[in-house]
Amino acid sequence: MEDKKTIRQQMKARLQQLTDEQKQAYDKEIARNLYALPLWQNATTIGITISRGIEVNTKPIIEKAWQAGKAVAVPKCDPVTKTMRFREICSFSQLESVYFDLWEPIAAVTREVAADDIDVMIVPGICFSRNGYRIGYGGGYYDRYLQHFSQTTISLAYTFQVIDDIPSEPHDIPVQQIITNDEVIVCDE
Repeated sequence: MEDKKTIRQQMKARLQQLTDEQKQAYDKEIARNLYALPLWQNATTIGITISRGIEVNTKPIIEKAWQAGKAVAVPKCDPVTKTMRFREICSFSQLESVYFDLWEPIAAVTREVAADDIDVMIVPGICFSRNGYRIGYGGGYYDRYLQHFSQTTISLAYTFQVIDDIPSEPHDIPVQQIITNDEVIVCDE
């Protein structure tokens, strides 16, 4: 089996081959599949990142959550401790670009949201296995956060981002569902 770094590089290259038209069509299907889920419909607070570049576009999903009266919590990372806390945003103007082109909540204008108050956590990643393990961006922020998170976890992915096997380590925490443009995968170890 290839190592995580190799798989991450190969998948990033594959993601960059998507045309804008393909990406937009896939993003719409993924969002449609997400909105159809009872866990989305019943959630009052969503944890989600602000997507960038090659990732599934989360901005329309955030807007849909606001339209449905849901609270939206976005991570604020601490690069020194490699931890993160989620803060509620009510508009994109409450975000600032910090490091690595990440958009994060401005602490002065947002409030912290406790992990127990987040109903559904949408966990980012580059690549996923059908049993819920993922390869992220290599910082380990989500694995550390999810150790203390007991609510529902899902990931959004293009169908080709789901592969047969991903090397996992003891600290890796799988997500419970993966929503793709073709299906909803219920993960079980």
